[in-house]
Amino acid sequence: MPIDFAQKRVLIFIVAYNAETTISSVLSRIPAELRNPNVEVLIIDDSSKDNTFAAGLEHANRESGFRITILRNPENQRYGGNQKLGYRYAIDNGFDIVALVHGDGQYAPEKLPDLIEPFIKGEADAVFGSRMMRKSDALAGGMPLYKWIGNQVLTTFENFVLGTNLSEFHSGYRLYSVEALKKLPFERNANDFHFDTDIIIQLHFAGMRIVELPIPTFYGDEICRVNGMKYAWDCCKAVVRAKLHSKNLLYDRKFDVGPVEETYDLKLGYDSSHERAIKSVKPGARLLDIGCGRGYVAEIMAEKAAHVTGLDQYSPDKSTKPNVDYRKWNIEAEPVPVDISDYDQVFMLDIIEHLKDPEVFMEMLREKAGHKRPEIVLTTANIAFFVTRFMLLLGQFNYGRKGILDRTHTRLFTRNSLRELFEQTGYNVIEMRGIPAPYPKVIGNGVLGKIVMAINTFLCRIPFLRSLFTYQLYVRAQPRPTVPALLSKTIEASEKLRTELTQKAAP
Repeated sequence: MPIDFAQKRVLIFIVAYNAETTISSVLSRIPAELRNPNVEVLIIDDSSKDNTFAAGLEHANRESGFRITILRNPENQRYGGNQKLGYRYAIDNGFDIVALVHGDGQYAPEKLPDLIEPFIKGEADAVFGSRMMRKSDALAGGMPLYKWIGNQVLTTFENFVLGTNLSEFHSGYRLYSVEALKKLPFERNANDFHFDTDIIIQLHFAGMRIVELPIPTFYGDEICRVNGMKYAWDCCKAVVRAKLHSKNLLYDRKFDVGPVEETYDLKLGYDSSHERAIKSVKPGARLLDIGCGRGYVAEIMAEKAAHVTGLDQYSPDKSTKPNVDYRKWNIEAEPVPVDISDYDQVFMLDIIEHLKDPEVFMEMLREKAGHKRPEIVLTTANIAFFVTRFMLLLGQFNYGRKGILDRTHTRLFTRNSLRELFEQTGYNVIEMRGIPAPYPKVIGNGVLGKIVMAINTFLCRIPFLRSLFTYQLYVRAQPRPTVPALLSKTIEASEKLRTELTQKAAP
């Protein structure tokens, strides 16, 4: 059954620079099935030094198959910058698909129907025309051998770093769903040629569907304007930064796609904040889990505890376990919905760094505890971790989606500043230990992961190195009695003693 290309609004976007001699040919080669009212051609002349704009206008005046819009940048925006304008035009004018074509004729317009078809079938968010799906065809089409080798070496490296499996990262023949573009911060991408690499990374991180289809390779007498070594360096730098961003070792805003993760998954099977917390549970104790998230840790702690109450604005509505209950609570805006003095242990796992005024919160907790003085079990990130220090050395201090510099963090602590917070808010620190970085999350929990964890755990115990290699801090503390509580206890004890003395003095 033939594809009805008129059912989608398609923008054929031609980036052009010094394309006076080729632009008319490119327009003429657009297939007949795309010459309908739902297809528009946009040419953006990137401030050419020749008569590209005039040549495009001349062809537009002769063309009757589809609408042609021709724009000219008053200042050169470069390859990536020019693309940003075209994609914004597609979004602003309600198109469904935008197809990027080059004004020099290197990418065959005749292949447009094949490349558009996956969108019509609902199978793709992006379609790339690949010259490397049949690698010998690229050489047969005139691709210089050094470019052919460089393309494959660079693509192999990029696939390895990102965990993708594309046959080619470097084709300029690309089509995008406009709905997909709306979800990507493409305007933050490079203005240079590695814009194309940036947008691949964004598509990959956003979990969008990329379809590759083979296209013919054609190298004519067009002038290559790409500095190969600079381009390769820029692409490598982009994928490495993206990988570090994905591991929360640095932050790059253009790769920050998708919703911010508000809750965290379990870290079990190795030394972690969750393992430490679970081991801290006193059998038969009543526990309060402040900032319990989805309740993953609370459910496990309930296996040892008599009862667990979880508090969080993201907490579940209920638990399948009879000794667990959850309460919705906005920690910054609402009073504590439970009586702290009813509990033997209070857990605050990775929550204190999110508070605007942790000192006030800890003082409130101590006051609400009254005479009970429950044990506080707390974990938080160590800002003095060596990775953060190294990034500071390089002039980097960027908040990210997760990790020590999670962008939702409002307060950051070192080992000493956390101890001071406890002491200044009226707590006795019973134990403070360093937790190693969650390397198993990155390299797995096999032999290598266990070796790295063992080394990091050892370094966390050496006094002059522990602040450098501690990823998170684990603290057990107990509130000292408040002055009102002490006074009340003193009055109560005095009354009891007075009664005893009176009884002894009685005949």
